[in-house]
Amino acid sequence: MAPLFGFVQFEFAGSLGLPDGRYLARGQGGTHDQHVLVVEILGAPPPIPRRRRRQRAEQREAEPAPLQLTRVTAVLAAEPFESTAEAERWLEDSLATEEHTEARLAEGLGLVNRALHARAVAGADPHIAETGVERAVLARIGYGSGEEVAAGRFTAARHVDARGGPRSRRRRREEELRPQERVAAVLAGREGVDACETLLLRARADLDAGRRREAALQLRVALEAMLVELSGALADPRHEEDMATLETRRSEASQAANLALRGDLDDERERCVHELIEIAERVLRRRRVLRG
Repeated sequence: MAPLFGFVQFEFAGSLGLPDGRYLARGQGGTHDQHVLVVEILGAPPPIPRRRRRQRAEQREAEPAPLQLTRVTAVLAAEPFESTAEAERWLEDSLATEEHTEARLAEGLGLVNRALHARAVAGADPHIAETGVERAVLARIGYGSGEEVAAGRFTAARHVDARGGPRSRRRRREEELRPQERVAAVLAGREGVDACETLLLRARADLDAGRRREAALQLRVALEAMLVELSGALADPRHEEDMATLETRRSEASQAANLALRGDLDDERERCVHELIEIAERVLRRRRVLRG
């Protein structure tokens, strides 16, 4: 029997910026787990002609143009299954709890975002952005033979809710922060966006993607900005306590950034960066909630 491989598959509306193809992925130095990313563009609309002799008037109630789909399959090729029963156990375990499912989706999305980051850097294109599971119009977890998964097909798979169930931590956090109200306030000019907010988002994205050096460098600047921008922002003891902690541990962020300039961080420094980012994120969440 041919070995079977687990996979996580997403379909996104439009283009992600990745060309069709199969991409072999390994860790730094090629020594870590091996995975394969399969990218397929489905239902692409016909190209727009470069020249038009005469402009065509649009109908007021014209149908929207067809939108292509991008299907990306993250094949977890490092540990193939030797039997259908083993593959089924892996699939059932992946779906056993919300936490297991979110972890599996994150594993697949991590490979997608790694490719998007590489594409942006390779093309010097800052507008190719990483994506999130909530942007997928469809997500599935499953398994199949090497030939099947290389073509985006499978032996067995289950659709999953990429946006998370009613108890999803991500959804609870979004509801708590009420982002739609904040967007409206920013666009209307009633609120601004602090520099530390943007910098901290970049630090979090780098840390989640395993770019530890970049996360440390972003954190240093984000922390410096936060200590200035949010000093005295809230008359709340917890806010003052967290800001005092960040001030006290300011040197730790600087040391991590200095080490990052010379090479990768060790596990201890990574934990430090992770802790400081979490404290800074807590400060921003508290301000959002208390301001209403």
